[in-house]
Amino acid sequence: MSNFQHMSIGQLKAYLKSNQGDTEAFHVLMDKLNANPNPQIYSASEIEKLGELINSKTNINNANAKENMVSLKELIEELEDFHADDPEERFSVSLVSWDSYEKLLAKLEDNSHYRITYLDGILEIVSPSRKHEITKSRIGSLVKFYLFKKQIRHTPIGSTTVRNSFKKAGAEADEYFCIGEEKEIPDLAIEVIIIPCSINKLETYRRLGVKEVWFWKNNELKLFHLREEIPKKFAQTYGYEEIRTSEIIQGLNINFLTECILIPDHLQAMNEFEQGI
Repeated sequence: MSNFQHMSIGQLKAYLKSNQGDTEAFHVLMDKLNANPNPQIYSASEIEKLGELINSKTNINNANAKENMVSLKELIEELEDFHADDPEERFSVSLVSWDSYEKLLAKLEDNSHYRITYLDGILEIVSPSRKHEITKSRIGSLVKFYLFKKQIRHTPIGSTTVRNSFKKAGAEADEYFCIGEEKEIPDLAIEVIIIPCSINKLETYRRLGVKEVWFWKNNELKLFHLREEIPKKFAQTYGYEEIRTSEIIQGLNINFLTECILIPDHLQAMNEFEQGI
């Protein structure tokens, strides 16, 4: 019998770093995370201050950092004199079967705190920060308001799981929208990127058949539209073309939307957006 149940979250993460195919340990870790959906982790500013310590403890370089997929929390969790003010964490593990992925989704069915992405056996779990959640809620609110004011038929479906076992892909965006009638595969996925991803999101959404993807990163929106008819032309962006205006939400001024997303006060942002559209 294994001793995984007696290991801490940090110990399990350290073990999985070198044993990424151990699904038993992985599920024990997920059970522990699910039981404690808001673990103490460290802010981006604190991690930056501890860069030298991280480098010495990980002993890895940029060339193999992706391969190791190490949790920054596990690297510095013993430094009790640091406290997180706005934590966000991404944890990735490879060699995960589709069956294990679906079992994890079932375990976390009633826990909406995490965002889970799966592609070709690599599974990424995001524990969003407060900043992440505020930003995704602001974007969602503004888009919903625009669709309502312009009387564009739509169905917002939140962060529901969209997956395809045959194509070995699954994702939970921050916001999904079906434009027109409700459908199994949403037309639009919106993701807030606070820290780098370990999975290629455009390839994931291409396999799922999502027409348009918006990424909010570094205080700007980047839009991509799927070009199924000429995928080779956009091979570097996995069949998506980067665009300046949305092709599924007609008339939406993306620059103005970005300005309103960046307004600190939510009520002021909504009022200015209403006046501007």
